[in-house]
Amino acid sequence: MTEYRIDDLARKAGTTTRNVRGYQDRGLLPRPVRRGRIAVYSDAHLERLRVINNLLRRGFTTRHIADFFTGMQRGDDLAEVLGLEDVVTKPWSSAHATTMPATALTTQLNAPDPRQFARMADYGLIEEVPGSAGPRRYRVLDIETVEAYGRLVQLGVSLDGILDAHGRVREQLAAVARTVISAGRQVIADRQHDNWMPSTEDESAWAAELIGELRKAGMVSAHNILNRELDRSMGEQLAEYLGGANSTHPRDDR
Repeated sequence: MTEYRIDDLARKAGTTTRNVRGYQDRGLLPRPVRRGRIAVYSDAHLERLRVINNLLRRGFTTRHIADFFTGMQRGDDLAEVLGLEDVVTKPWSSAHATTMPATALTTQLNAPDPRQFARMADYGLIEEVPGSAGPRRYRVLDIETVEAYGRLVQLGVSLDGILDAHGRVREQLAAVARTVISAGRQVIADRQHDNWMPSTEDESAWAAELIGELRKAGMVSAHNILNRELDRSMGEQLAEYLGGANSTHPRDDR
């Protein structure tokens, strides 16, 4: 079993030592084993931190998470009996990832500079692999998107322009996601009450099915709406473009 000191644990979990200590104080994270003056953490602590991070990203508060873990500790085993752990902690993104040298990524995107690498990292498209020997390496977190952007760059589209558009689309889709999830939360609040937690297997099955179907409906509707709007916008802007071209270069019918 791997052992970690607090700095290594926080880095591996993508959080801070301050958060680790805060989670311990709130009872979300078990205390480490003490070896003299050294606090030693295990893979169990790492997995618990990852669950906490995922729940926080999905909008749960530390109080909700504390209630969740308290139920597990008293023997309810909410993660399995209620069947909610996979539903609420499994990432919904299905993007594929790979690791490649910075030189390969630079070639694919036509020599991006460090500022562009930083923007892509902020958008969750890539992340630098820490501590790797030799040349820098990057974890490409969304291969399909990066490859698509690479093809646009090879056709002469500015990477900065692509990333500007990516940022605007990301903001707009984040608002769509909040709308969809808020609608699901309202269903639960209307049927039960806000901050409700299932207490039986039937209630758990209903909640798990609701969350799953909400995800499917959101993905299907967003995909189809986007395709329809792309078709509509393409038609409108093509007509505008051709109209401008005709006025600039009038046909000579003589």
